Amino acid sequence: MKNILLKTVAATALLTSSAYAHFQMVYTPNTALTKGETIEFKHVFTHPFADEHTMDMSGVEEFFVINKEKKTDLKKDLKSITFKGSHNSGKAYESSYKARKMGDHLFVMTPTPYYEKNEDAYIQQITKTIVNVAGAPTDWDAELGLKAEIVPLTKPYAIWEGGSFTGIVKSNGKVAPYAEIEVEYLNRDVDMKNNKMGKSRVEAPQDSFVTMTIKANKDGEFTFALPKAGFWGFCALGVGTDKEYKGKELSQDAVIWVEAKPIK
Repeated sequence: MKNILLKTVAATALLTSSAYAHFQMVYTPNTALTKGETIEFKHVFTHPFADEHTMDMSGVEEFFVINKEKKTDLKKDLKSITFKGSHNSGKAYESSYKARKMGDHLFVMTPTPYYEKNEDAYIQQITKTIVNVAGAPTDWDAELGLKAEIVPLTKPYAIWEGGSFTGIVKSNGKVAPYAEIEVEYLNRDVDMKNNKMGKSRVEAPQDSFVTMTIKANKDGEFTFALPKAGFWGFCALGVGTDKEYKGKELSQDAVIWVEAKPIK
């Protein structure tokens, strides 16, 4: 009986750790540009704080950008790469986009669901990253009616470190009350040239600081203070309308990336 209990506890711990802190990244080093330029992206499925495992991306269902309400398909611009984390390498993508116009460029990626074998379930994270050119606001707060979506109430690219970010979690345009949201700090520099993660910046005092969990209120709203400059990921778990993929459970999550700038 003791052995069975120990095995059960170990399996539970494994499932918890494997489900913890998956984040789809749509990463570019600077989301507040002073003028138009070519934006380089890395699209990686990883654990941003601990970087203990880089997952293989099996494909992308959709990747597009919206600027001044105009939607442009970018899926054809994706190129397969191998991205190296601290412990392993995984299949990922890169892309580039010429941001010629002023305003907000709202990038949305829907990856093919990822099979998490330890849970025998799939994960799909519909991910937003918003880049602004020249400080003119246009589309940053647009609600797109995605199956899983975090609609920002704070400009995600115009936050000082120590400031806060507020968003609303929605599912196919409807509020997702009391949604569970995981928050992680991108704890490493991303080597854009060599497709790999750099050294960690900070050390967590305890595991609960690696992935911090908050909840939205009854109206789907949440606020989180950003204590350090850099990129912060917010992931609303399982709020999407799709609950099954290939006959197995699907967690369809909403992810948004926010950048806090240092005060110098």
